[in-house]
Amino acid sequence: MAVIRELIRSEEDGSISFGNYELSEKTKKSDFKHSGDIYKVKTFNELTRLERNELFVYESVPGTAVQQLNYTDLGMKFTVEGKADVQITVEAEADAAYDIYLDGELRDTQKTNLGGKLSFSVDLEDGKSVSVEIAKK
Repeated sequence: MAVIRELIRSEEDGSISFGNYELSEKTKKSDFKHSGDIYKVKTFNELTRLERNELFVYESVPGTAVQQLNYTDLGMKFTVEGKADVQITVEAEADAAYDIYLDGELRDTQKTNLGGKLSFSVDLEDGKSVSVEIAKK
């Protein structure tokens, strides 16, 4: 896996990939159209953030590269890579419970608050990716 040099792109399977944790300065790309939605990404070594139609979708601290993000009403799947351990926050349904799987192993079950945010950490090593699945219970 590698950083996304173009900052965000559509994949053949209908998913999107985004983020470049190697950048030393914050870089943005707005008005990216994918499946009828408009995306905006901000990314650099300290942060990666994705918005869809001006609404929060994903944020990591420090920055990451995300491959094949695909989400539905039942959750989301993606692969993440970064240089160090990362804190990820994603938007989900408010007041709902979700299982969080890392590399296929159940790591946590969380209930979102009224704002619908889920936060979890992922242990990353430079050059190694981790698959993430967030599934509504």
